[in-house]
Amino acid sequence: MHELLCRGARVLVRGCEVEVLTDPAVSSCPYVRAVYKIENIDREAVKRILEDKIREFGFFCPHRSLESDIAVPFGSSEMISSVMGDLIDCAVVVCDGAGSVITRNPKLVQGIGARMNGLLKTVPIPEVIERIREMGGVTLEDPRIDQVAAVRRAIEMGFKRIAVTVIGPMARDIEELRAMESAESVKLAIFSTCNTLVREEDVPYLEKADIVCASASRIVMERIGPRALIQLGVHIPVFVLTSFGKAIALRYLEGMRSPILISRSRLPFLKEDALPKLRDI
Repeated sequence: MHELLCRGARVLVRGCEVEVLTDPAVSSCPYVRAVYKIENIDREAVKRILEDKIREFGFFCPHRSLESDIAVPFGSSEMISSVMGDLIDCAVVVCDGAGSVITRNPKLVQGIGARMNGLLKTVPIPEVIERIREMGGVTLEDPRIDQVAAVRRAIEMGFKRIAVTVIGPMARDIEELRAMESAESVKLAIFSTCNTLVREEDVPYLEKADIVCASASRIVMERIGPRALIQLGVHIPVFVLTSFGKAIALRYLEGMRSPILISRSRLPFLKEDALPKLRDI
């Protein structure tokens, strides 16, 4: 059984069966509209999104795709993979069927991260773990989602500049990661992702990240946005909070082929009609 968040809905996946346990927190989203052609997000829409991922990419299945040409503008896996071997030595990311994965292969980072949702729990799938290892990835000895333990393992492996993703429900891990960074004399690039459901008490932890995706969170936009050095995107803002995050973002932008508008502005820069809409509670 795998458990995840999708548009703020809690979802269970057993085999190829998708069960949406709660209503999505998001009622509409520009990304969902563009990719899935869905205007109004309800439980049925969330189920369809997950079933599409299972059918097209093998999510939660032994044949799970680990390579991807899909690129989300300002996505965490896109930014991390763009600086691997340059500003970053390795990445610690999360994959369904494998848990926390340590790798220095940018293709594996992107293959795992493309269209990934907020994975809360997963069970080991031997075929997925074996192919991850063939592509240069390392899982924990007891495969599970534990980003702190995986960063500790990456340090033991000799890596000094490590990118790590932390989803909103695990925001408290950011504080422990920062403490580890100081104690071990390593450099971490912490990407805070899947933040739709973050709470006010999570803000002090998000403030310690390098790059924070707002997702559909008003808390992130209003509390984290004003602290940003750079904002990437308008539809789903991504806030860069540190000089290291800024270096990563700028190196990523160097490789973008599409035109980019650069302008000075008070942050956050928000266009209400372009943002994801939260469901009225």
